[in-house]
Amino acid sequence: MLDALLGQVPGLRQVLDAVGLMPDLDADRPDQGGSGRSETLSGFGSNPGGLGARVHLPAAGPRQGAPLLVLLHGCGQAPGRFAREAGWIALADRLGAPLLLPEQSPSNNGGRCFNWFEPEDIARERGEAASIRQMVGAVVAAFSCDPGRVFVAGLSAGGALAVGALAAYPEVFAAGAVAAALPAGCARDMSQAMTRMSRAGDDSDGPSWEARARALAPAGYGGAWPRLSIWHGEADLTVDPANAANLAKQWTALHGTGGAPTLDLSPRPGLRRRVWHEAVEVWTVAGMSHGFPAAGPASDRFVIDIGLPAVEEIARFWGLLPSA
Repeated sequence: MLDALLGQVPGLRQVLDAVGLMPDLDADRPDQGGSGRSETLSGFGSNPGGLGARVHLPAAGPRQGAPLLVLLHGCGQAPGRFAREAGWIALADRLGAPLLLPEQSPSNNGGRCFNWFEPEDIARERGEAASIRQMVGAVVAAFSCDPGRVFVAGLSAGGALAVGALAAYPEVFAAGAVAAALPAGCARDMSQAMTRMSRAGDDSDGPSWEARARALAPAGYGGAWPRLSIWHGEADLTVDPANAANLAKQWTALHGTGGAPTLDLSPRPGLRRRVWHEAVEVWTVAGMSHGFPAAGPASDRFVIDIGLPAVEEIARFWGLLPSA
């Protein structure tokens, strides 16, 4: 509506600027304040989940055979701002890769949360997970990405949907990364979702969690499972940190690497990293609340400065950057 008024009323933009009331209409464009450009993604399929999306493209254009990065925002987040401030735009530019940013619609969820807890939205070929799968296919084809190097990451509700998509389409994604997320299949409605978020409350073993993920995959799926990087703040009061432990149980069971981690270290006080055979890793951050870890201040309150760029550590785990 404001766009239309600015076009119809001469001088309106200048007046609003003068009194400090002119909003930044480009604030959520992924390319705002940096290199590259962004495009709205449309016509990518039947879109059963009713999602929108933009694609950030590096200034020089995507490289032939580049990986595809997919980032799912948290509740109420502006996807472009989140992508910029958490470091995903910079990573995509560095790799010469497209960055796909699916976006929830308020008509689907009033809080603009992805509906990770609705069985219809994480079922294969249905709902929001299927919309993301269609987007991935369209972007891979349009920009000649490497279909064997598609990666998905997400925060909170976006992280939980990313886990659901990894389980429903294990043949599509090479790996994933989530912050403040929950295991696949841990809830089947809003009430269960709120219970799982506030207290994980489930001491199921690895095989039980594994079965919930396999129930989303193609029947009899026997292929490789995506690798997973898990991040969680120990002071998270929105999503119980115990969900990270259950998520680790689920994905180490899928990979057949349960039990004690093969690597357990503290890069610095308050930061712990555990790895299971390079298939699953869990980072826990003492004192960090609900959000995505980053290095440097951000205007997005869910991008939290811990002095460590999680994006770079994730890219190393995915094999997209050299090991430190």
